[in-house]
Amino acid sequence: MQIETLRIFCNLTELGSFSRAAEKNMLSQSAVSQQLAQLEREYNCQLINRHRKSFGLTPAGELFYNTCKDIISRYENFQSSLIDLKNSSRKRIALAAIYSIGMHSLQSYIKNFMAANPDIYLDVEYLSASEIYERLMLGRIDLGFVALPRNNPEIQIVPFIDEPLVLVCCPQNPLAQKSNVDIDILPYHRFIAFAGNLPTRNWIDQLLIRYNIALKPAMEFDNIETIKRVVEIDSGISIMPITAVRNELTSGALAAVSFSNEKFIRPTALLIRRNRAMTKHLRAFVEMIDSSKAEKQK
Repeated sequence: MQIETLRIFCNLTELGSFSRAAEKNMLSQSAVSQQLAQLEREYNCQLINRHRKSFGLTPAGELFYNTCKDIISRYENFQSSLIDLKNSSRKRIALAAIYSIGMHSLQSYIKNFMAANPDIYLDVEYLSASEIYERLMLGRIDLGFVALPRNNPEIQIVPFIDEPLVLVCCPQNPLAQKSNVDIDILPYHRFIAFAGNLPTRNWIDQLLIRYNIALKPAMEFDNIETIKRVVEIDSGISIMPITAVRNELTSGALAAVSFSNEKFIRPTALLIRRNRAMTKHLRAFVEMIDSSKAEKQK
């Protein structure tokens, strides 16, 4: 039996649809049905309950699904550990960060590490949070940096920076002249939001709910740079991490105003896959992050 067959069965179980499982694995629906039939013949038992209107597993199917998940997890850990073993002697660290962290909060740490370790090559990519989790689990990157980390038993979460959230507007906007603002003023202005599928959008939405604020964004974007450009031309205001707009604040392209209600923050974190082999170069980078972060917080 091949790992791919187990993976297809897991996809079928989790998606609850032959057509969706076929689409995810780039197969025909009949090919997925044939794979299932082959498994049931091999184990001489029914795995899918075909007598129910809704998709469901038989007790044997539940047992097989849980076993498949365990086998796939172990196999992926083996692959990742093998990659780690092959790369252990290389002076290279592969890391990925969401754009706003990689281009802003992380830059000073990278520069300091490269200055202290000129013989170690840092391979830095800017990816979405979902891609970072996926590549980390597959062993394709050593470290990941994300905002609002989600719990995963196979990933170690190391707190990185709590980024202050501020109201950002065009310098010509009257709000730019204020020393601080009440969050209740937001519904009276055109609001430019992060796209609904992003963790930062959900975090800000929850923040607004706490203050009983109903807000319908004028525009939504999945890229923080696009949001900044729209706010620069005074097409609206937004809430952003101050770390992501420091260059624009210095150049005068944007203005940032703190909130009077409380200090709002966006937590960020360094992600490391648990039980991975830590090379001395990787350990040095993580220790540098910890020591530099502690120094900056003093």
